[in-house]
Amino acid sequence: MAARPNTTNTIRIAQTFVDARRDGGVVPDFPGDVPLTVDEGYAVQDAALLLADGVVAGWKVGRINPPLDGIDRLTGPIFADQIVMASADPVAMPVFAQGFAAAEAEFLLRIGTAPHPAKSTYTIDEARAMIDAVHVGIEIASSPFPGINALGPTVTVSDFGNNNGLVVGADAEGWREGDVNDWPVELSINDVRIGAATSASMLDGPFGAVRYLLEHLAARGIALSPGQWVSTGAVTGVHPVAIGDRVEARFDGRFAVHCTIKAR
Repeated sequence: MAARPNTTNTIRIAQTFVDARRDGGVVPDFPGDVPLTVDEGYAVQDAALLLADGVVAGWKVGRINPPLDGIDRLTGPIFADQIVMASADPVAMPVFAQGFAAAEAEFLLRIGTAPHPAKSTYTIDEARAMIDAVHVGIEIASSPFPGINALGPTVTVSDFGNNNGLVVGADAEGWREGDVNDWPVELSINDVRIGAATSASMLDGPFGAVRYLLEHLAARGIALSPGQWVSTGAVTGVHPVAIGDRVEARFDGRFAVHCTIKAR
């Protein structure tokens, strides 16, 4: 007989992370038994979504490498008050100074059509048809728990997928006619190039990330809505940042998005 889930442990972990994120606190040690599976991590995330204030305005999709139990991506919610439109002046994005903090160059895809509630599987073409905009952007990955990535994907999932904000940059002009998987992407910190790659190295690319998210959320009984953003994965890697850092992501040599890093 399978072990029954430890509901007390799940709620304790969720409440600790929700409180720390709300208050800007630190979680020096993982606040319970480490989830053994990705499903156990999502049980914590589901509990935290019930406890947290705020409106979910998007979802992040990240890569699990190497895959865990055949699962090669993870997801987490992005709250409306943490989504910022880029401007001429770099926006200051908050991180947990005593926790984990990183910046990621990402393609941000906007849901234009709500998925049918009875549909559970998608092709990439079907996922692409549900997108009405593609923008360049920066995801801020930050958690009050400094060991979130070191302990692996089950822990990353348990704290909202390690998301703490999104900078939405320019419309990725040409995405409908071309293939954004071929666009060169670079990320610099304090004017030093830290990473460079293309989305061709990211499993099946940004639209594949949307396909995965559609199927994943359907299985969890969570509905996507038009206008929600999908942050589709770190093209150049997960790059640690510190308070005061200046971050720039460049896409296809045509588009740039900037931010600075401040303490939460």
